[in-house]
Amino acid sequence: MKQTLFIIVLIITFAFAACNNSDSKNKHEIHDVNNVKSDTTQHVSSNEDADIKTVAVVYKNVDVKTAAGIKEIVNQYLNIKNALANDNAVDAANGAEEMVIALAELDKSLFTTDQKKVFDENQEELNENVEHISKNGNNIKHQRSHFVIVSELVYNLVKNFGAGRPLYHDHCPMARENQGAMWLSEVKEIKNPYFGSEMFKCGRVEEVIQ
Repeated sequence: MKQTLFIIVLIITFAFAACNNSDSKNKHEIHDVNNVKSDTTQHVSSNEDADIKTVAVVYKNVDVKTAAGIKEIVNQYLNIKNALANDNAVDAANGAEEMVIALAELDKSLFTTDQKKVFDENQEELNENVEHISKNGNNIKHQRSHFVIVSELVYNLVKNFGAGRPLYHDHCPMARENQGAMWLSEVKEIKNPYFGSEMFKCGRVEEVIQ
């Protein structure tokens, strides 16, 4: 009788130990799968960032006062961009008025000869198109058509002189009746100024200018 009871206890002990080992193995396997999933997610994010080209500013020796003037021009450009993304033509017009003032107040005497040449090549056309935006606070479609040109010209300025901070070069392939158009943004998140609420997230980041 005692021998039989001993055998039963021994069997139960072995069964309990085997169960614990199995649970421990399963928990370890689940932990490993979660690690793989986490690593994969990080890998995808890393690949997305790697697709964004980094562009270095051409002129590193811009006078401090002139650099501040360029920064103010870009700040007003970004105000226009954000207003158009929010479908707000009045705010876009106000930002454009401030941008006209910032362009006029920039002290070009502190540019080097090469720097002044680059700025002058963009200034007249930039003024003209910004003025169109400022005078059409009741016509956002007209503002957006001129914002295409303004964006390309401001891109040229930022690429040469910088903006005091990194800026993202975004592109929407559906703008201008599927001809495509670009813009600059202070944030990586897409906020489309050509469609606003109609297609707020349409576009992708092409470059970051630093």
